[in-house]
Amino acid sequence: MSSKGISILFPNGDAKFVQMSESAFHDLGLDSICKALTSDAKEQRYISGIISNMTADADTARFRQEVFADILNLPQLRKKITELFDKLEFMKSFGSLAKKTEEKLGIWYLLHRLDELDDYIKCVEAMRECLSDEGIKSQGLIAFRDYIGGIYEDSCFAQMRKDIGELKLKASEIRSVTIGVNVNDRFEATSMGLISVNSKPFKKSGIVGSFADALASKGGIKDDTEWNGEMRYHEVDRSANGSPAAIFQKGMGFLAMQQTGGFVDAKVRNTIVNMPEDDSMNSSTFYLEKVMNKMLDTLVKRLSDTLSKYVDVAVINISKLIPEFTYYIRFAEFIEKNMSAGFRFSQAKAVGKADCTMDARGFYNMRLALSVENAADIVLNDLKFDSEHTVYILTGANRGGKTTVTQAVGLLFALAQGGIYVPAASFEYAPVDCIYTHFPADEDKTIDLGRLGEECVRFKQLYADCTADSLLLLNESFSTTSFEEGYFIARDSVRAILKKQVRTIYNTHMHKLAADAPEMNEQESGAKVASLVVKSDGGKRSFKVEVASPEGMSYARDIAEKYGVTYEMLTSG
Repeated sequence: MSSKGISILFPNGDAKFVQMSESAFHDLGLDSICKALTSDAKEQRYISGIISNMTADADTARFRQEVFADILNLPQLRKKITELFDKLEFMKSFGSLAKKTEEKLGIWYLLHRLDELDDYIKCVEAMRECLSDEGIKSQGLIAFRDYIGGIYEDSCFAQMRKDIGELKLKASEIRSVTIGVNVNDRFEATSMGLISVNSKPFKKSGIVGSFADALASKGGIKDDTEWNGEMRYHEVDRSANGSPAAIFQKGMGFLAMQQTGGFVDAKVRNTIVNMPEDDSMNSSTFYLEKVMNKMLDTLVKRLSDTLSKYVDVAVINISKLIPEFTYYIRFAEFIEKNMSAGFRFSQAKAVGKADCTMDARGFYNMRLALSVENAADIVLNDLKFDSEHTVYILTGANRGGKTTVTQAVGLLFALAQGGIYVPAASFEYAPVDCIYTHFPADEDKTIDLGRLGEECVRFKQLYADCTADSLLLLNESFSTTSFEEGYFIARDSVRAILKKQVRTIYNTHMHKLAADAPEMNEQESGAKVASLVVKSDGGKRSFKVEVASPEGMSYARDIAEKYGVTYEMLTSG
């Protein structure tokens, strides 16, 4: 990720960014969300790269939130910007702008791509017009509008339009070229060159008349090489061999035979017929292109300078914003659609790190918007992070929503810091420098160390990486061993987390760990652990969480249900 140059993601270049790990990205369900935003794999990479690049800088979060609000609230702007960027991307990727030098392009290729520069001019003008919308409020889009306006108002832009007009006019005037041929005393062609570029085509005439008028008498041979416009033109039948070599073989052969009365010795005839043909003579188009490149040096240079001066700088710089706009636009389309379906979203509020570092009201897991048809069926929750509630031990019945809540909190931070509206009634937060997750690993990743060993190694690294500005989400960590062993490791881990004062949600079946919260809070750390419970409503899953003591010591029953080893589950089949 780059924070240099014009950008609608990075207000300044001095913020420190940390890339969220692929495992954390997956644990939060962000990969599923990206796929829901767009089916285009390239756009998915854009979006995932941006949202996983995190910073604790509150100004960056606020900057992005303002830009996203404009993009969401101005659908016509979204539509027009998308159309213009599609055109610019095509020009950059497939047009002559993708080429580097006039030597590779050739004069004819360059001349026939001048329309692309016209398209560029029109794109800049159209972008300037659509960014003039009075509804734009964000610093990011205003800065982009000023950037486009600067290009438009710059005197170079006016000169560019003039240059393109002149270049197109000159290209359109070319109708014919005059080629001169030097011959030796045996009338063999020794060299060719371009005499002139003409605005009028030659008139068709017969080959006999052309050469007869030129060479039948002494008066027909000129004393100089100036073109007087009197030579007549014969249209070559391109169905036969129409290469310059073949044409001049025929011409020179005719002249030789005419001068000798039609009697030519075998040696002379062989020389004429087998005139050497190198690569440059095999294609008349290729040969003329080489000659044109040399004779029209000034035109080629002017066109090349125009391309490098305007297109390389302006088009490429503007097109660099395509991933950034794509990121905002795809999220805006998704949220607009789900808001229309009744799902609640709101603009988050980034605050400085004070006593309360998160206050989420009426929040839910955004992944539910991908699968729940009726928004009214979603259970909303409230939660705070502050000095009294820095680490939550989340317990509750199996399949009661513990993982869903844990994941939801991580998504709130990721979306808010990416500038996107969050799935909540309101969300105030101190930005995190990164989100770290410790969810169960895939089976194939635990072969060497075993499940518990792999969990311990991974947690040790996460603990070393995270800071007091991080968010740490633990999902059933250390539950793959016996309760006694798992509890011992979990308790020490929580105590270490408290010492580092890392905002944490640890969902677990170890209810005793939550019950030990008062005892663990006796250590002086400036942070405290609290028990968070997914409430049961008459034995039914309520999916509501609240700060409370754990509901009994039912961890064994929950674990048995999770892995299908209760008596009823084992004998039901």
